[in-house]
Amino acid sequence: MNRWEELTGGNTGEDYAARFAALAASGKDTHGEARFCAALVPAGARVLDAGCGTGRVMTRLVELGYDCVGVDVDASMLAVARRQAPELPWIQADLTEFDPADFQLAADFDLVVAAGNIFPLLATGTEEAVVHRLAAVLRPGGLLVSGFGLDAAHLPVPPSITLPEYDSSCAAAGLTPVDRFSTWDADPYDGGGYAVSVHRR
Repeated sequence: MNRWEELTGGNTGEDYAARFAALAASGKDTHGEARFCAALVPAGARVLDAGCGTGRVMTRLVELGYDCVGVDVDASMLAVARRQAPELPWIQADLTEFDPADFQLAADFDLVVAAGNIFPLLATGTEEAVVHRLAAVLRPGGLLVSGFGLDAAHLPVPPSITLPEYDSSCAAAGLTPVDRFSTWDADPYDGGGYAVSVHRR
């Protein structure tokens, strides 16, 4: 069981979706992740939303013209995604075992995005395996983008992975660092408790 399942019990999809719907209704921008990704690769690019949840990021990217696939282990989150966008490819799978070939998909994504604290919410000790899985689905030159909290103020669970550990896992998977930011609005990274990292295969 991963830390997300321990935290939520795997049945919080509706509540999660309602929270973001309320934020959007209040006028808050909820599309920072999609906007960030769209600045990195052109419309039409293939994007894997790793840990897609209810599909908030992916559905926006599709609206912007991207060819997307979403994968998540949480059935309750995917149920919301499938209800809201039944025409899109939503896959239930554990990222530690994800293989596109199992779903008749080519491993040639231009970008993989792991938003929403995916890495700190994995089962402890599986982070490097997931980086390897995600790196393997990228075409040469493709990008892995991840954003996650590094301290208690930015996480619903105790911190479990540091930036040096994440960078080491990326290096082991054949990825090279491109840039790092403190927000999805591309503010420069200042050593704070949240980081958005871009690595290239």
